[in-house]
Amino acid sequence: MTTLKKGFLSVVIPFLNEAEVLPIFYKKLSDSLKDISGESEMIFVDDGSSDGSARWVADKAREDKNIKLIKLSRNFGHQIAITAGMDYAHGDAVVIIDADLQDPPEVIPLLVEKWNEGFEVVYAVREQRAGETWLKKAFAALFYQIFRRLVDFEVPINAGDFRLLDRKAVEALKNVRERHRFMRGLTSWVGFSHCAVSYKREPRKAGTTKYPVWKSFILAWDAITSFSSSPLMWVTGLGIIIACLGVLEAISIVINKLRNPEGMVSGWVTVMVSVLILGGIQLISLGIIGQYIGRIFDEAKKRPLYFVSETIGFDKPDPV
Repeated sequence: MTTLKKGFLSVVIPFLNEAEVLPIFYKKLSDSLKDISGESEMIFVDDGSSDGSARWVADKAREDKNIKLIKLSRNFGHQIAITAGMDYAHGDAVVIIDADLQDPPEVIPLLVEKWNEGFEVVYAVREQRAGETWLKKAFAALFYQIFRRLVDFEVPINAGDFRLLDRKAVEALKNVRERHRFMRGLTSWVGFSHCAVSYKREPRKAGTTKYPVWKSFILAWDAITSFSSSPLMWVTGLGIIIACLGVLEAISIVINKLRNPEGMVSGWVTVMVSVLILGGIQLISLGIIGQYIGRIFDEAKKRPLYFVSETIGFDKPDPV
């Protein structure tokens, strides 16, 4: 039996169309929380589900007073759903876990034990990633290696959003309201003492993944552009290299012309290849610059991160 050192525990569960797995998840989570001596609450965040998931949670909330529901007005994205749950959570410790059972609720008591030891952020690190394709695993490994080299703070490898945060870390994150959010990076960026707990990630029990490879790529791009301006330096460096090669090629043409004025035959192949290469690099460069400008535009509008259509189980809605 694990005992909370103080206060109570909030568990934030973002979900999207998880009607098949929610009953199983709820049973496992309830059993895991029974192994923790102290008060707790389960905050389910509906990120625009259309399959009856929110209705199931709402019905269950009438039976279990520890269940609370936040219904977002539409699908704002997984990272925003996590943010909404943290805004409404009042626990002295807050656990973030997805409802698909790939992250086992049985690990939560282990996270609480580390928190009791004094750690303010406890990451759940995946020893194994069962049920994921080799492509997704390879992409994840590559991303973490690149990301760790671009930022000036420590980011744990193979740690997802499954983690425990002390109230101090939660309050710090609530002050960070940028739109393109990478919560794993933000959690590391705010600092505080941290440690890791290893676990084996399970395959999905039901339903389909909400993070296929293309969505994972988008999240990775958001992470890199949110925390580093390195892509801008990359395209600048590439432009310098191409410019130097162009100067060398121009010198070579002049020398050859001086040596053999009559023997040179102009070819359209060289011209076309040069134009296509330079044009492609320019378009890529403009695209990367445009991504950063687009992010500046999004932040300048200062729109709220999300809107809530309904809450169930809360005494009063009082997030930021």
